[in-house]
Amino acid sequence: MTHDHDDHHHHHPHFHPHQHPHISGQPRLPASHQHMFLGADHQRNARKTWAVIAITTVMMVGEIAAGTLFGSMALLADGWHMATHAGAILISALAYRYALKNVGNERFTFGTGKFGDLAAFSSAIVLAMVALLIGWESLMRFRNPVAIDFNEAIAVAVLGLVINLVCAWLLWDDHDHHGAGHGHHYGQRDHAGSHAHAGSHAHGGGDTNLRAAYVHVVADALTSVLAIAGLFAGSFYGWLWLDPIIGLVGTVIIARWAYGLMRQAGGVLLDYVPRSEDLPDEIRAIIEPEGATIADLHVWQLGPGHHGAIVSLTATEPHAPSYYREKLARIPDLSHVTVEVERAAAA
Repeated sequence: MTHDHDDHHHHHPHFHPHQHPHISGQPRLPASHQHMFLGADHQRNARKTWAVIAITTVMMVGEIAAGTLFGSMALLADGWHMATHAGAILISALAYRYALKNVGNERFTFGTGKFGDLAAFSSAIVLAMVALLIGWESLMRFRNPVAIDFNEAIAVAVLGLVINLVCAWLLWDDHDHHGAGHGHHYGQRDHAGSHAHAGSHAHGGGDTNLRAAYVHVVADALTSVLAIAGLFAGSFYGWLWLDPIIGLVGTVIIARWAYGLMRQAGGVLLDYVPRSEDLPDEIRAIIEPEGATIADLHVWQLGPGHHGAIVSLTATEPHAPSYYREKLARIPDLSHVTVEVERAAAA
């Protein structure tokens, strides 16, 4: 049996590890075999999350200070609510920073591309807790209705909506449509150094970390929209019971978003291959016409836009492993390939 492996690194225009001297203190793999599986827009997305944290923090501090100074419960409540989301987005920002800082650390066997998914899963748990708190508060208001200063509350909700829309615009991922399963596709270099064909195949692998931050600000925006609707109805018609009902509706919607985010990020962490993932079929379509039979195949996501594969094949007249790796180099999202070859017994 012979086996061989190699990394097919994407040449992303937005990510150049050699430009970052602060990562050089970690144990380094040889330059020819570093596991750099960060997303193409890693640094851009990191800057976006820090910008959103700055905006949210300024608003949070301003609302809490004003609420304390003027005795406004609406401002205080919204300020602390914003603090929760700012904390969750901070998880995303720190994940970007830590993944880049350790990009050359050989103790991370397949690189640090999954840090974003770990952060997204953690952030989804925070989002689920926010949904439960909103639901609990809504149920309490059914039992004990609270007097509402409608004009003040509407003004705060509108202000919060504007801020959240600005943050959502900043976090909008124009490549991945906030992680809906449209992967990045970039050309890569094959072994001879020529530019490999960047096919139009769609693979999962969007930036789940950015999606988590995006979902948090959208959830906050949804809360503001529902609050405005409930407050206007209460102001004009005196329907105080509508406010807690709308709160429960928001709880269900946000909880569903949190669950979807957990499934997506958790699937990547557990190396789950979704039904929509066509990489295994593409690998079989390339290898099997060469007269080989795939005995064992493992495909998993290494990071945004990067996948790994272990291919074990048998053939009566096998080629060298490098031959099959070069064939697989045409798949843009396949960044790390290990090929094992065995000669099949004669019939």
